[in-house]
Amino acid sequence: MTEKLQKTAITPATHTAPPAKFSHGVKKGNILQVAGQVGFGPAVLGQAPAPVGPGLREQTLQTLRNVQSVLEEGGASWEDVVMVRIHLTDTGHFAELNEIYNEFFADLKEVPAARTTVYVGLPAGLLIEIDALAVLG
Repeated sequence: MTEKLQKTAITPATHTAPPAKFSHGVKKGNILQVAGQVGFGPAVLGQAPAPVGPGLREQTLQTLRNVQSVLEEGGASWEDVVMVRIHLTDTGHFAELNEIYNEFFADLKEVPAARTTVYVGLPAGLLIEIDALAVLG
């Protein structure tokens, strides 16, 4: 009989508690799934989360930092990421996103697979959401 792997929820100190019954990340065995992250700045006690700015660049960089903090809390890095899913709210943002993405990952040895889609439904003021799947070891 095989031993069942423990599932561990991950919420970095920089993140607010999720508004519903879900986690910012979940690790089970050598798999780490980072839930969709957005461009909210670091958590401030007693304040609701807010976007770091109105533009795609600042929101994308903050979103990537938020994904990275979940990865690090779970013992992973961008080098462990095998898939990144990006959700934009505007098709006009594709070119700018690609430029920001390429700059952010310029030093990454092996880039992950990625998928970008456009959809509506993010909270007001948010332009991007990113989730990631990492495999450790």
